[in-house]
Amino acid sequence: MAALLDLVQLRTFVTIADSGGFGRAAAVLRTSQPTVSQHVRALERVVGRPLVERTGRLTRFTAAGETLLAEARRLLAAHDEAMGRLGVERPATLTVGATGDAADHVLPDLLTELRGAFPRHDMVFRLDRTTELAEATARGALDMALILGASTVPGVEVGALPLRWFAAPGWSPPIAGRHFRLVAFQEPCALRQQALRALEGEGLVVTVPAEATNLDGVLAGVRAGLGIALLPSSGTAPPGLEEVTCLPPQGPVAVRLARRRGLDPRIEETAAAVLRKFFASLVPEHAALA
Repeated sequence: MAALLDLVQLRTFVTIADSGGFGRAAAVLRTSQPTVSQHVRALERVVGRPLVERTGRLTRFTAAGETLLAEARRLLAAHDEAMGRLGVERPATLTVGATGDAADHVLPDLLTELRGAFPRHDMVFRLDRTTELAEATARGALDMALILGASTVPGVEVGALPLRWFAAPGWSPPIAGRHFRLVAFQEPCALRQQALRALEGEGLVVTVPAEATNLDGVLAGVRAGLGIALLPSSGTAPPGLEEVTCLPPQGPVAVRLARRRGLDPRIEETAAAVLRKFFASLVPEHAALA
């Protein structure tokens, strides 16, 4: 009997293309990256040719992979339409991104609010940096994303989080002539640039002895005493850190709900209303936006 294409594996293959890689596909599908890799290898055995090729950390489809991708989209669309005609509907899924900064403070309560607003949808969350989330939303890999600051991706402002300086307990400003140490996210990062401008505007010579790609890394660096950090906050200091009040206040940072093109406007409006209400109750002095 001839080998057959498996629809689950095909859906994984399409998700790799739409989300931008194996790891992101695993997050969207709520499975492990090894499972995603197994699905691709199984498809390669059926087709008899390599479907993807890796160059360093980058993954791209081969010519056979591009051909299979087009066929997979057609097969899955036909399958889903047939299931709909038979009255068997797949649960709708909303894939929502959030920055680690925002998620660290608001995600548990926010998840409850969104699930209450969309009870018939499966909610899938992806945590990443603002730049990565904006790109994924523009690409259509995410339905919506909660991001910090300005963005060219379509969306609306839904609230704000105060920006505060944090350091390890016992921290004190360096003596005159010493470099001021900042722990920050890797570039590109608007928050890092804002912190540098604020400190250098005070005439300080700033160095960045530690940088990280995620919030956990930044917090670890600050807890280790490598420097201070400028971070969004819902009012309480992260565990093991203290707020520093002797530095220039930075005010709030806007929180935007970015959306992919083609998203049902009713979904965006409902999500935006839920988020505005949520942020207004979280930090009333900063969250409400005109």
